[in-house]
Amino acid sequence: MSIPQSGGGPIERHEQLAQFLADGCKPRDQWRIGTEHEKFGYCKDTLQPLPYAGERSVLAVLEGLKDRYGWEPIEEAGNLIGLKKDGANVSLEPGGQLELSGAPLESIHQTCDEVNEHLREVKAVADEIGVGFIGLGAAPEWTHEQMPVMPKGRYKLMTDYMDRVGTHGKQMMYRTCTVQVNLDFGSEADMVQKLRVALALQPVATALFANSPFFEGKPNSHKSWRSRIWRSLDDSRTGMLPWVFEEGMGFERWAEWVLDVPMYFVYRDGKYINALGQSFRDFLKGELPALPGEKPTLSDWADHLTTVFPEARIKQFIEMRGADGGPWRRLCALPAFWVGLTYDQSALDAAWDMVKGWDAETREALRVAASEQGLQAEVNGLKMHDLARQAVEIAASGLKARAVPGAGGMVADETHFLNALHESVESGKTPADELLDAYHGAWNGDLSKIYKEFSY
Repeated sequence: MSIPQSGGGPIERHEQLAQFLADGCKPRDQWRIGTEHEKFGYCKDTLQPLPYAGERSVLAVLEGLKDRYGWEPIEEAGNLIGLKKDGANVSLEPGGQLELSGAPLESIHQTCDEVNEHLREVKAVADEIGVGFIGLGAAPEWTHEQMPVMPKGRYKLMTDYMDRVGTHGKQMMYRTCTVQVNLDFGSEADMVQKLRVALALQPVATALFANSPFFEGKPNSHKSWRSRIWRSLDDSRTGMLPWVFEEGMGFERWAEWVLDVPMYFVYRDGKYINALGQSFRDFLKGELPALPGEKPTLSDWADHLTTVFPEARIKQFIEMRGADGGPWRRLCALPAFWVGLTYDQSALDAAWDMVKGWDAETREALRVAASEQGLQAEVNGLKMHDLARQAVEIAASGLKARAVPGAGGMVADETHFLNALHESVESGKTPADELLDAYHGAWNGDLSKIYKEFSY
């Protein structure tokens, strides 16, 4: 989840809200790729999640990265809660999941190199203290009571609020991991086309990257339990956003929706002030109960934008949010999938042609079916396996058209980063299917074997 935003003066006109989003528009030669991924840490001897502090802990990993690899510390209330270096940051999810938020880079070659370097650094530190990390969409065995709580004020407020607005919010916070990519847009029209394609095809990404078939020690009847969790979290700030496909969609329409999403907090002087359920519209009028008489800054608006969680979302870029965390190879496949679909105009047009005839009910049904059945899903005659094959082919064509070579020209383009997805399309199996095969086969129902066989 996001760290506090900074910069930006007072909001004096309503138009500044949409303009803040529009300021993200960039010419094509400045479009970048920002890859984020989360992973679960655990103690190798007990297979229990890492506490925040101690000899084998999240804090020990952060300090090891800081001391050995030159990351700069990020602190909150005197606690080390993140790191930053060269435009990237390492942060903590509520249950101690370690997240890399990558720097905005020019190619998938670069972003994959960044992922690889990060995982090598983490493994070097973790191995020395008896800690492991694993890439899954949901914690396979741990209960809520077993999860540690990170010392971040934002998470304390959110935890207290989740049970008021849904049934699965704390599961999302403490026991899920994702991989996502952040991509740029060139204009309002470009943003709208990309966002519509992103929302419509997010279920296909969910199916291809499904990797959470276990929860609390047993199969959960879903290929992506993480995706299932998001459907019962908080209807005011999640979902497939059918209004995005209506006439009049643009930056102003997004801003109006976000204004109606209840607030979580206001960040002041290093502290999170409780504004749970309060209205940003009241804040604009100086009538926020949490800060009576005070009006918001653009930093407050930027913070509020991070508290909406649809399947794809707009800040000053687009976030693709539908995929489970997963094995090493798929951390590079996710940005390859979306860059291929959206950074070449012919591919983007082909992707839009693929989905433009779907209505809101079909898109939502695909979302549900993807979480339950993965590539085996079928909705209204649409077979997920066929949709995945088509989407991956379009993505490959987009990457081929980009023709971005690797270092030294040894690799002609970025298409090989899709190999893991081609394999899934050919076999019909995602990571979730492979995990279930192992559980019912070689593991003989012993889920503890997942750590040794699937950790980084």
